[in-house]
Amino acid sequence: MDLQTLTYIVVGATFALYIGIAFWSRASSTGEFYVAGTGVHPIANGMATAADWMSAASFISMAGLIAFLGYDASVYLMGWTGGYVLLALLLAPYLRKFGKFTVPEFIGDRFYSKGARLVAVICLIVASITYVIGQMKGVGVAFGRFLEVPFEIGVLVGMGIVFIYAVMGGMKGITYTQIAQYCVLIFAYTVPAIFIALNLTGNPIPQLGLGGSMADGVALLDKLDMVVTDLGFAAYTAQKGTTLNIFLLTLSLMIGTAGLPHVIVRFFTVPKVADARISAGWALVFIAILYTTAPAVGAMARLNLMDTIQTGEVGAADGNLIYEERPEWFKNWETTGLLAFEDKNGDGRIQYYNDKNEEFAAKAASFGWKGNEMVKVDRDIMVLANPEIAKLPNWVIALVAAGGLAAALSTAAGLLLAISSAISHDVIKGMIAPGISEKKELLASRLAMAGAIAVAGYLGMNPPGFAAQVVALAFGLAASSIFPALMMGIFNKKMNREGAIVGMLTGLSTTLIYIFWFKGWFFFPGTEMAANTPDNWFMGISPEAFGAVGALLNFIAATIVSKITAAPPEHIQHLVEDIRVPKGAAAAVDH
Repeated sequence: MDLQTLTYIVVGATFALYIGIAFWSRASSTGEFYVAGTGVHPIANGMATAADWMSAASFISMAGLIAFLGYDASVYLMGWTGGYVLLALLLAPYLRKFGKFTVPEFIGDRFYSKGARLVAVICLIVASITYVIGQMKGVGVAFGRFLEVPFEIGVLVGMGIVFIYAVMGGMKGITYTQIAQYCVLIFAYTVPAIFIALNLTGNPIPQLGLGGSMADGVALLDKLDMVVTDLGFAAYTAQKGTTLNIFLLTLSLMIGTAGLPHVIVRFFTVPKVADARISAGWALVFIAILYTTAPAVGAMARLNLMDTIQTGEVGAADGNLIYEERPEWFKNWETTGLLAFEDKNGDGRIQYYNDKNEEFAAKAASFGWKGNEMVKVDRDIMVLANPEIAKLPNWVIALVAAGGLAAALSTAAGLLLAISSAISHDVIKGMIAPGISEKKELLASRLAMAGAIAVAGYLGMNPPGFAAQVVALAFGLAASSIFPALMMGIFNKKMNREGAIVGMLTGLSTTLIYIFWFKGWFFFPGTEMAANTPDNWFMGISPEAFGAVGALLNFIAATIVSKITAAPPEHIQHLVEDIRVPKGAAAAVDH
């Protein structure tokens, strides 16, 4: 059976499964729509949280970044997993104890202010919309290659599938759909990794294969270092970025993880406070399966890429040299526009090297090379293309396509639910129409979800970068705005509404300005965008890492303002103490 037909069957079967689950578990009340009726088992919630968490950035893009950044990309592994430790210890049980539907609702009640709630809604929407762009990009990439449809059509199909099961089922439908999506994505990620590790190192366990040796006895990482340095690139295992930037990016990803509303709301779905902590532990276990495999996938993908595209002379006929054609997988991905080469010296070969390295560029010129001919390699294709590069069976390639879509759609659904809940529950019911009936609130939630899907699809068709890069920016926004407000709301009973509002606005605005200034999404009239290079960054801090600085500014601004304004009312201070130090374990568990 040909690849396209097989892919349609596999992807179609998974979509049918998701839609079937949505019909079975459709929400009939606002409680089911927002928090699945708080009846999800902690292990099931851990699996759903893992799927909610492991987005297109984790499945599709992270290993692509590892493939090209090497050591420096380890920050994504440390930051995105370390954040769950913070979430389990510092936030999840306390927020579950409070017992509200949404993060803005907690902030509004804790800081006794509709203004604080509105600012939290704005922060949530900005971070979530930025995050969902990466998911839509991943959907378009997967559809564009494997179902051979234009990128934009792929995004539209993804929007349609999410619309069906998210609008119908709300959190209840999304939870059980995400459990199925986790099974699909983890199987799709590990199976090809096992095949490739076995082919390269003889070891079927990718994690061990990464540290193992190849058939010629050379360690895989040593071989990769040798291959890339021979072509003028920096060693794969060498640190290339500054220590400060690596530290701040790791911190930004960690506290951004702990501040993402669509992840936090998952801990409102379990029956008891203790279950929130247990859920976080299980989520980390399920996530670790993919995250410990990703370094092996990235390294092996880079090695396979370098080995297969350096095509060369294979013979002669009638006095003319014959050159090996580009690999079939290369031609397939060229049609998507995500991979491209230019034969600059007309020799029929692909010269892929670092022409920015002056020493190697001079050496390359002596070979008759006229510059790097791999003019475009979208990082987001590496995981999806890896099975084709390694010449694995078609069913494995089709499985990877289904897994990539599962990862993107599961996270997109969680994000869109967080956005729609903020609009319907926090803005409409909480501020505009407090007396709205449950039926009308549920309708407003579904309409808000539909609108959020439309906005997400449009932005997904015009993404500002690779999926993991865009997602990293979303984490920075959550880190700088929401995480400090939650931490101060739980652990500082003296923090008042004025401090919280000023802190959130300070963190969000400074981070947005820094991102916009270097990413070039917009700039003020009469000014020029600063070049997005390490030389121009403030103290060498990248836009993706600035969220940690924004968080610090948030804490400082909030503390200063709270010191010079009135303290919170006594009942609010007692509320904070009750959340943090419950009176009686039984009461806390049964809450």
